[in-house]
Amino acid sequence: MEKNSLTIDEVRTLRQDLWWVEPLLVVVVLGSFVVYTTWAALQNAYYYAAPYLSPFYSPCLSTNCAHVSLPLIGSWWNLSPAILILWIPAGFRATCYYYRKAYYRSFFGAPPACAVRDIARNYTGETRFPFVLQNMHRYFFWLASLVVVFLWWDAILAFRFPDGFGVGIGTLVLLVNAFLLSLYSFSCHSCRHMCGGHLDTFHDSPAKYRIWEAVSRLNEHHMLYAWISLIWVALTDLYVRLLSMGVISDVRLI
Repeated sequence: MEKNSLTIDEVRTLRQDLWWVEPLLVVVVLGSFVVYTTWAALQNAYYYAAPYLSPFYSPCLSTNCAHVSLPLIGSWWNLSPAILILWIPAGFRATCYYYRKAYYRSFFGAPPACAVRDIARNYTGETRFPFVLQNMHRYFFWLASLVVVFLWWDAILAFRFPDGFGVGIGTLVLLVNAFLLSLYSFSCHSCRHMCGGHLDTFHDSPAKYRIWEAVSRLNEHHMLYAWISLIWVALTDLYVRLLSMGVISDVRLI
């Protein structure tokens, strides 16, 4: 080795491109989403503007909800009803294979980018608590699928105005939200594995192969669906919140 040459242990990276832009954007966007979602969930107010229910509070499980979807919890629950449900989509995204890559690189610097040295000296992967809990992703997928069903039900109820059938901007907002979250949920790796990834051969399961192939095509764009659905669900809550506060008015299309 030449005298002036540098080893990977001596420099963080030899890359000259703007490799730090992507992890910085993830920190800003994902960090802002977490802050906003936490704030909105703790508000316990302005989450229902008939006939629209914020996705952060759906399904509403306590009987003291402004709009009860599934009254499983009595009126003794005095905290925000969002706390009862948000742990499911939060767990689903936190354990998502794509999001792991995104926040491991951006928040933990493990590694910050390809060919860039890890910030932490010791790397234990997902063998220790709490990261060993990432293996629960498949179970969060099932729970998140149930939440998606309720979001579609909320979108259907968004057509039912006090004076009868109608379509407002909020109706379209909730429909798009349910659609995008469905794309994100059913394009995930756990769904793909469930549909046929566990099989050794598709020879005797042509139907499963067709389903697996369709999900595989969706899976190719899983990262895109992850970010679009993340931003849209926050905008959906914001839209319902502003309506409930009287800051804006819903436009009735039909």
